[in-house]
Formats: sequence, C-alpha cells, structure tokens
Amino acid sequence: MNSDVLAELAATLEQRKSAAADSSYVASLHAKGLNKILEKVGEESVETIIAAKDAVNSGDKSDVIYETADLWFHTLVMLSHLDIGPEAILDELARRFNLSGLEEKANRNK
Repeated sequence: MNSDVLAELAATLEQRKSAAADSSYVASLHAKGLNKILEKVGEESVETIIAAKDAVNSGDKSDVIYETADLWFHTLVMLSHLDIGPEAILDELARRFNLSGLEEKANRNK
C-alpha cells in the first residue's frame, strides 16, 4: 500500500514538473532550478535532524514524522528534476539488502 503512495507521488511530481510555475508549488520549484530544490532538501534535512533531537527530550515523535515526510518529498522533487525515479533508489536499496553495511561500504571504494 505505501509503495503505491510513492508511485502515485512520483507520477504527480512528473506531471507537475512541466506545469506552469504559478500552477503548483512543485512546478515553481522546478522553474527556480536545481539549486533552489537542493536548498529545500538541505533545509528539510536540518529540520528533520532538529526534530529528531527534540524527540529524544520530549518523547513526542510526531515532528520527526512530519519533517521526514517533508524531507522525502523534497528529495523526490530533486530526483524528478534529475530524471531519476524512486524505483532507482528502491532498486539500490534492494541490491544492498543482503550485504552487510561494512561490505557495502568497502565495495564503494573499489
């Protein structure tokens, strides 16, 4: 079910990629270019980190979920801008599934 959400979101992002900049938030990000999209990914990364740190103290994880959703969303916009679908990332994660973390890291240096 959740992978359907990812596929639907990716399809929507692709549709909005070529829309008029004033028609949607996603279209406006694409119109502003990769640097603006990367700025948003960075901003959302920092907000996710802060929410995670705050959750340790408060025990409330709702902000972590909210900010992570923002981070994933903006990361998907970035991937869309670069013509990379989420399935490429899922394929890479699947490839790593049977590798230990240390083995995967060692393979990167080859």
